[in-house]
Amino acid sequence: MNAPFKLRPYQQEAVDATLSHFRKSDESAVIVLPTGAGKSLVIAELARLARRKILVLTHVKELVEQNHAKYQSYGLTGGIFSAGLKRKDSQHQVTFASVQSVSANLDQFRDEYSLVIIDECHRVSGEDTSQYQRIIELLRQQNDALKVLGLTATPYRLAMGWIYRYHYRGFVRSEEDKPFQHCIYELPLSYMINRGYLTRPELVNAAVAQYDFSTLTQDRFGEYAEKDVNQLLSKYKRVTRAIIEQVMELADDRRGAMIFAATVDHAREITGYLPEQETALVTGATDLKDRDLLIHRFKERQLKYLVNVSVLTTGFDAPHVDFIAILRPTQSVSLYQQIVGRGLRLDEGKQDCLVIDYAGNHVNLHHPEVGEPKPNPDSEPVQVFCPGCGFANIFWGKTDSDGRVIEHYGRRCQGLLEPAEGGEPAGQNGRPQQCDYRFRFKECPHCGGENDIAARHCWQCHKAIIDPDDQLRDALKLKDAMVIRCAGITLSAHASKTGSKLRITYHGEDGEELGESFDFSKPAQRAVFNKLFGRRFANGQAPRMFSKTDEVLESQALLSAPDFVIARKQKHYWQVQERIFDYRGQYRKANEA
Repeated sequence: MNAPFKLRPYQQEAVDATLSHFRKSDESAVIVLPTGAGKSLVIAELARLARRKILVLTHVKELVEQNHAKYQSYGLTGGIFSAGLKRKDSQHQVTFASVQSVSANLDQFRDEYSLVIIDECHRVSGEDTSQYQRIIELLRQQNDALKVLGLTATPYRLAMGWIYRYHYRGFVRSEEDKPFQHCIYELPLSYMINRGYLTRPELVNAAVAQYDFSTLTQDRFGEYAEKDVNQLLSKYKRVTRAIIEQVMELADDRRGAMIFAATVDHAREITGYLPEQETALVTGATDLKDRDLLIHRFKERQLKYLVNVSVLTTGFDAPHVDFIAILRPTQSVSLYQQIVGRGLRLDEGKQDCLVIDYAGNHVNLHHPEVGEPKPNPDSEPVQVFCPGCGFANIFWGKTDSDGRVIEHYGRRCQGLLEPAEGGEPAGQNGRPQQCDYRFRFKECPHCGGENDIAARHCWQCHKAIIDPDDQLRDALKLKDAMVIRCAGITLSAHASKTGSKLRITYHGEDGEELGESFDFSKPAQRAVFNKLFGRRFANGQAPRMFSKTDEVLESQALLSAPDFVIARKQKHYWQVQERIFDYRGQYRKANEA
């Protein structure tokens, strides 16, 4: 049976990448394609090519129906297993199902499946007891070579970071286990827009007052308690009215506007300011029949405004939408991209999609999160080359006015080492090996090995590494010890009988000072200085081996200062004993609130 659709080149590339990966590996894989890129066509083509049983999972009935329809368009027959669609058929070679319905009826899925495809796979958590993981575990019992493929536009979760470990372009996203092992194909949003596959978003700053959610407390997912949001919004009645007045004015020459509200009460208030005959409100509590009718009327352009609260971010396809108004806060880049994606599908005569953020989310649509929450609001993605392997890492960091990286928060190089010529990568289980260069590290006192700054045991000698919190706690108990929170360092040089000594003064945030000297004429002392400071030069981006004090003085602005310094009292002076760099623990660092 020939496919009725001609796949776009990138869709065919995604299919080919999947076939290539699973021919040589059973490890789970992810395809990353922006919203509107046609993931359902990729799924349909993979299902068409399959010879054994396949299960296609997703979390909403709209996507189950959409993926099933694309497959049926090939002239093939697939089953649907979804309570929301009132169908429970698992006898066909290909079954399109909701994860909730399969999880509630595991006994009906005892057959041997060769492949599980998960649409919107960023929803898969790492918890063994989650619905997705329970299904995968059951199917693996029937087939230990089960293949698992995920598709998503946003391959990260706010509390987890990236959902996979290895990227096919040769870098590592995480040293920890993730729900998926490999990203095997990815296209950025900018590629799709520049080549005319998606509508260009017109990102505009709000011309009226915005909400300020900065005073609210976030949970670990970066979201806010509904009660707190409602309490804050109750003080913004005039702002909400002004925003909606602007929305209506800007929507005058627009086809369809979607408004994303913060809470149900907020959505009702917004709806009250909009023309009743042109507006629909959809929340999680909306009756399913009413919801389907309202969405149908909006898609048919009988309604102009669709107000919703957290229910139309995925599985919703209305290509005519050309205005997105965001009135809700979120720290999730994934959610933000899903919201904007509702307006990026192509439609005849559609020139662009106006996107206005009234909630001050400050998300860069084209540069998603680096895999971890921002260390602070003014962080941005920066490129940092590894001195060890040369890989161009992307970390959170800061730049100066000339675009130079002045600070970054990377810990270990993300590069994957090339395999030895004619051989396999020298990693465990035949996997590629991550570059072992660390920009920030904790040195093992036993063997000198460099470890992650949160490590408890050395990865080389496996001995316990002293916890910095224990070091600080023990020192604070001693009467003859001084501990300072180091706010900075200054350097000076003075002549000695044998050459030149370098003096480092550590400045505490309350004016305390501790100092120590390194005699650069003595190789052993020079080596200690280079191990402490030369190795960390420029945040570890450009380690140096200093041989003269003059070289150090010329470059002192790029020397890293420790976070804490511990000294012990001698007869007439304080002797520095420990310098704690890159501290992460319970004690406050200098100049922190």
